[in-house]
Amino acid sequence: MTSGSFFYDFIQYLPQLLEGLKISLMITGLSLTIGVPVALFLAFGVTAKRKALRWFCVAVVEVGRGAPALVLLQLAYYGMPGAGITLPALTSAVLALSWTAAGYMAEYVRGGISAVPLGEIEACQAVGMKRPDTLRFVIIPQGLRIALPSLMGFAVMLFQATSLAYSVAVPELMSQAYSIGSSNFRYLNILIAAGVLYAAISIPSTWFSVLVEKRMNRHA
Repeated sequence: MTSGSFFYDFIQYLPQLLEGLKISLMITGLSLTIGVPVALFLAFGVTAKRKALRWFCVAVVEVGRGAPALVLLQLAYYGMPGAGITLPALTSAVLALSWTAAGYMAEYVRGGISAVPLGEIEACQAVGMKRPDTLRFVIIPQGLRIALPSLMGFAVMLFQATSLAYSVAVPELMSQAYSIGSSNFRYLNILIAAGVLYAAISIPSTWFSVLVEKRMNRHA
């Protein structure tokens, strides 16, 4: 590979790679949109007094964290038809990554909620604030604020995990790279180009999450 051939391929196939990048970002956004509310529910569910609810939430979290995202993706796309449910490839990718996101982020959120000072909760009780209002205005906002750096870091990892969707023919960035490589057989150039685009999103996002964490620690 020469630098000239790489830049030629990069410029020539950049529009197609960018189309794949858009889909990767869309999968990430949709997975987070679904995963964050579910993670919030699971974070409270794993400490619920009702045993059935608690064990259900624990099972969802442990499978989401313990099973590889690729296994969940393959299960959603290839396994569901066995139960009479057929899902499009994009939907399967979003659901599988949402489950993974919910499993991991539930633990981050639970940790953030546990870090809310007990004195503030007791102060809410002392002034007669109801439990739902305490959750809404005190516990959840502060817990999410504490967990925010970890959630942002995981969002970057989730974006990188969208590359697994190529295994079910979702036309995301990695799938586009393989498609181009199979047509011109210059896999090295194209995969490096795809890596550059992944890095162009991941590295600044990681720096931003670190900056947010430092700012929050400064004002803690």
